[in-house]
Amino acid sequence: MHIIRTIFIIDDDTDDQELLTEAIQDIDPSIGCRTAEDGLKAFHLLVAEMKTIPDLIFLDLNMPRMGGKQFLAELKKHPDYRRIPVIIYTTSSEAEDIEECSRLGAVDFITKPTRPSKLRELLRQVFAMEWAL
Repeated sequence: MHIIRTIFIIDDDTDDQELLTEAIQDIDPSIGCRTAEDGLKAFHLLVAEMKTIPDLIFLDLNMPRMGGKQFLAELKKHPDYRRIPVIIYTTSSEAEDIEECSRLGAVDFITKPTRPSKLRELLRQVFAMEWAL
């Protein structure tokens, strides 16, 4: 099991950012969460502002300026960030999106659940995973 100290949540929906952050904090209050509302802002934060590389990224697909797939493709090209596990966290459940994100390097694909209890259950499973990067 990976030790997770910091999670980067990239999602243009602030309500979804808050729900995910709260669920993470419910499971493990020691995990720090940073957020960005799109891929461009996320890259700026990674390169210019974050003092440590996040242990895990939750990434939405549909965002303005730079969407999730483009962000994922760019992230995996960068030698300092390509080994960060990325979990797609989106409303999509399309097989095409799942396959493309897997090809681009995502370690998992989660369709946003409607119930907070289901989200916490999914997060517990994610935190127990081992990723081969």
